[in-house]
Amino acid sequence: LKMTRELDLIDVWFDSGSMPYAQLHYPFENKELFANRFPADFIAEGVDQTRGWFFTLHAISTLLFDSVAYKNVVSNGLVLDKDGNKMSKRLGNATDPFQTIGKHGADATRWYMISNAQPWDNLKFDEDGILEVRRKFFGTLYNAYSFFALYANIDGFKYNKNVSSLEERDITDRWIISELNSLIKDVEAHYEDYEPTRASREIQDFVITKLSNWYIRLNRRRFWKGEYNSDKKDAYCTLFECLSTIAIISCPIAPFYMDQLYQDLNQSTNSVHLASFPKFEKNNINKVLETQMQLAQIMSSSILSLRKKEKIRVRQPLASALVAVSNEETRQALERSKEIILGETNLKGLEFLSEDSDMLSKKAKPNFKILGPKYGSKIKEVSTLIQNLNNEQIKTLESHGSINVKEGVEISIDDVEIVSQDIAGYSVSTNNYFSVALDVSISQELSDEGLAREFINRIQNLRKDKGYLVTDKIYIELGKNNEVERAIKNNLTYICNETLTEELKFSSKKLENYDELNLVNNIICKVLIYKK
Repeated sequence: LKMTRELDLIDVWFDSGSMPYAQLHYPFENKELFANRFPADFIAEGVDQTRGWFFTLHAISTLLFDSVAYKNVVSNGLVLDKDGNKMSKRLGNATDPFQTIGKHGADATRWYMISNAQPWDNLKFDEDGILEVRRKFFGTLYNAYSFFALYANIDGFKYNKNVSSLEERDITDRWIISELNSLIKDVEAHYEDYEPTRASREIQDFVITKLSNWYIRLNRRRFWKGEYNSDKKDAYCTLFECLSTIAIISCPIAPFYMDQLYQDLNQSTNSVHLASFPKFEKNNINKVLETQMQLAQIMSSSILSLRKKEKIRVRQPLASALVAVSNEETRQALERSKEIILGETNLKGLEFLSEDSDMLSKKAKPNFKILGPKYGSKIKEVSTLIQNLNNEQIKTLESHGSINVKEGVEISIDDVEIVSQDIAGYSVSTNNYFSVALDVSISQELSDEGLAREFINRIQNLRKDKGYLVTDKIYIELGKNNEVERAIKNNLTYICNETLTEELKFSSKKLENYDELNLVNNIICKVLIYKK
């Protein structure tokens, strides 16, 4: 075939508008092929084509077939500089796309552009955004795969679809598989609706918030502790299914990275682009469990925020927290997740107060930004009514979403900010779901355990620095330090199990070739670790 220029033009827009038929020499040839292709699923061009090509295609199609020429329009906006100005060589604010792709990679650049703004919106292009995508999304996904591969290779794991039924698996397995199937359902719908931005954001949230920051965090011990039993295999299979599915549903946006991930997971050269798009399993979606785990995450985040506020390290165990919940369903969901919350926040106990308990007293503060436009000159009177709400009225407001404070004056939950009053010895916070009071007192026993946890962390870092394998058994000798010695003796079995230590002893002799560990609050100990 030889390409030649068409000399006989009626009009450039008429010719381009005839493209669906002219390219196939229709109606003289390819009638069946044309029937299968027309109208097109979508058309993609800049917004400036609205009165040009977009219109002409429809106009000619309507005249000939009384039909549209395409079903969907993807009309891309402009790529601007990070300040929202048009890129220009004259202004020196233009970005060279080839240099950018060469520096950051095509997948990271594409993921940034798609996830940062809808295709039809203008994009304020900032290279720092690509770096953030590489670190937060691709970096997190890589770390999740590396974690899986490290322990799977040690145990010789091979994926087998004939694993335990979902009902027999751990609650965290059932939860993440439910979230995964919800993700498949939503992402497929977004792709079909030409909403790649929503698809990429949901995938990103799943990988970072749910898979890495929650599922893997909660289950680290299942992967690296104990024998290679059915529970460990369930954990491997669950994480494999998540990573493999993410590779498939993400490959339209990051084709190169996801192809490599998919091939590494399956230890084959089969491309992810030859895999079938997964179908969600309706029976595997458990919205009650998803809500339960979401509340557990919110509760854990609230407690960890209180720790940060009080400058108490997460490795320092605390005695307990008090929780007041006005909604019975929320209370039951949190109680079912109690052990998960305790483990994630390093608490010994979690006490749920009765609904009518006044131990956690609340106050309502006016939200003047919302109240001002609503009440105008009456704002002072309304704000006083809000400040005078008692505990019972606040509970009604929280459970019903609104309350009448005076005839003709109805206050909604958005009109106020509800805060908890402090209790001596506790740090308190409130949100739309519950109030929590964290006991911030630290006994000697808790302090010793906290010091032991810091010691474990430093030993694990030393193991890594010395290049020890995660399966290597070690021996530890410690220099004299009364405070450290007491904490270690009181938690000796726990320390040895966590660090794979065969023997830990305190040396009265001067240690040579030792490492100096700064545990906390300038508590220093000298330590020698080695293998035999």
